[in-house]
Amino acid sequence: MRQTEIPRILVVDDDRAFRLSTAALLRQDGYEAIPVASGQEAVEALSKGSFDLMLLDLRMPGATDGLTVIEALRRWGEGIPILMISGYGTIDAAVRALHLGADDFLTKPVEPVVLSARVAELLERRPTGMAEDISVGGMIGRSEPMRIVTDAILRVAPTEATVLVTGETGTGKELASRAVHDRSLRRNGPFVAVNCAALAEGLLESELFGHVRGSFTGALSDKRGLFEEASGGTLFLDEIGDVSLSLQQRLLRAIQEHEVRRVGAVRPTKVDVRVVAATSRDLRQEVAAGRFREDLFYRLNVFTIPLPPLRERRGDIPILIEAALGKIRSERPGQQRLTYSPLAMRMLRAHDWPGNVRELFAVINGAAIRTDGDRIEAQHLPPEVRAAIGIDMDDANMRYRADASTDDERALIVAALNDANGNRSRAAEQLGMGRTTLWRKMRSYGLEKPE
Repeated sequence: MRQTEIPRILVVDDDRAFRLSTAALLRQDGYEAIPVASGQEAVEALSKGSFDLMLLDLRMPGATDGLTVIEALRRWGEGIPILMISGYGTIDAAVRALHLGADDFLTKPVEPVVLSARVAELLERRPTGMAEDISVGGMIGRSEPMRIVTDAILRVAPTEATVLVTGETGTGKELASRAVHDRSLRRNGPFVAVNCAALAEGLLESELFGHVRGSFTGALSDKRGLFEEASGGTLFLDEIGDVSLSLQQRLLRAIQEHEVRRVGAVRPTKVDVRVVAATSRDLRQEVAAGRFREDLFYRLNVFTIPLPPLRERRGDIPILIEAALGKIRSERPGQQRLTYSPLAMRMLRAHDWPGNVRELFAVINGAAIRTDGDRIEAQHLPPEVRAAIGIDMDDANMRYRADASTDDERALIVAALNDANGNRSRAAEQLGMGRTTLWRKMRSYGLEKPE
């Protein structure tokens, strides 16, 4: 079977709207999707190249339907995972498809989140030579970038190496650092965290190294610093790039010599601490600009774990949303069945998430507050999220922007129709257009056969 960084998926369905919208959805998840219209075209595509997964319609015109394709593939010994999708979802058809070698079976209409989750599960079954999917320290995701992060955490955690976690704001740097601690030999010791950007230099110095009584105004008694508090465990220095040059010198000595000197003290104190630092800055650029000590950089940069931004692992968005909803369901009476509409999910997938996972969780929590029912709709999302797929909203009425692409509009119409279970009046209302306008657009996109 083909093994590449970007999974390649063959989408086989004679329904043009479903075929193209599904391919678009898979591309948003970070996959390469190839749509074809018939079983014969699928056989031809498979003979010319390899794929990591096939989404296959059960009933298609011509002699080569979905079941015929499965039979042919299994006779050839091809082990490609197959997800059957059909509007004719009888138990007998599902049983026969699974008996012939299909790996799973879904019935139309399929909500995007369900399809994405099932695709991810099937792709995970491929032999990749990597570790099994492991939940590490609250890190959530099954995408390839997150598997790389997980592998890095598992590799470095059992060592005593200093770790530098890098990434944009909101990517989960503290979670990754806690995961390193939880998987280390120091897991029974303390995990002490400090945000270096949140404290003034003098206060940060006292927090890190402690002070003796009378060393400055207000020092009424001796105080242990965080290096001492973390002895036997891990000290997490968040936003290390914001520390002043003078304090960087003291940090270097503490990490290098395993000793600290309290403010006002004469003698140093030995400490047994593993340091994990994190930054949203590019420390190499900071070194080049003279704002960060080169020797401290190399002392911290023994092992680096770069965290990917959410826009580079969009396939994890449904899993992250479900995690956020799960927390809401467990904590808020009356929202135990909270879910979301397909159109809302499309918007959530398309947004670039400059605030990363932290922003996503905030958006879901805000949307849950705005809804009066059991489902988050598009109008419950912030304007910047709604605008991600070319839609603006005014007084909860959706209107297409002039720059919305044809593919976007077709996908939105398909999503709205699925959301409304085929009810055109409801779909038109959700899309903010008249029923006649919707019918005309459906005809132009091949979603409605002309009379």
